[in-house]
Amino acid sequence: MTTPMPGRPVRGSRTGRPIMVLLDLLGRRWALRVLWELSDGRAMTFRELQHAAGDISSSVLTARLQELAEAGLVTHDGGYDLTAHGRSLLDLMTPLDAWAKEWSADH
Repeated sequence: MTTPMPGRPVRGSRTGRPIMVLLDLLGRRWALRVLWELSDGRAMTFRELQHAAGDISSSVLTARLQELAEAGLVTHDGGYDLTAHGRSLLDLMTPLDAWAKEWSADH
């Protein structure tokens, strides 16, 4: 499976519109969880990240980390961490998290 990138066809978009590419990437199994586990700003080893993410299989974690790194959201320099783009993406998701908490309280 190739990493979704703008300009390339992805699920839901033959033209590779950037928002559709992002949604395809984030919709991949465990991708959001990996990003979320890295959100505290502390670089993590592969094993730490695997454990924090609920014991995701090593092959799936390897694939997600590779895709997220190719997309410019994760870096590996002495541990896995978010890039500036990865941090800004999670900052944008904070209001969505707040909305989801409010919505879940109503159900």
